[in-house]
Amino acid sequence: MNWLLLVLGGFCEVAFTFCLGKAKLTSGNEMYVWYTGFFVTLCLSMGFLMKATQTLPIGTAYAVWTGIGAVGSVLMGILVFKEPATFMRLLFLTTLIGSIIGLKAVSH
Repeated sequence: MNWLLLVLGGFCEVAFTFCLGKAKLTSGNEMYVWYTGFFVTLCLSMGFLMKATQTLPIGTAYAVWTGIGAVGSVLMGILVFKEPATFMRLLFLTTLIGSIIGLKAVSH
């Protein structure tokens, strides 16, 4: 169950980076709506991480959580915000995914 909470926390991290990206593109009241979304998803992400670390090793949990956020944020940048998808970016993204899977495989 705590691995599921950790993954949800990682997805919330992706959501808060999405909110930051949208806030950057807007102004006025709409910008504050996106910043509110950022704050809410940030709190949820941290809450899920805190709950997951009650039973999972802190180093592994934090690495997986940030890895999910990093991978999701890079993919969102490429797919939503039209950032470049260079070979080197995708290569290092692949190695990051492999590292996350490896940490999960060797953790109890």
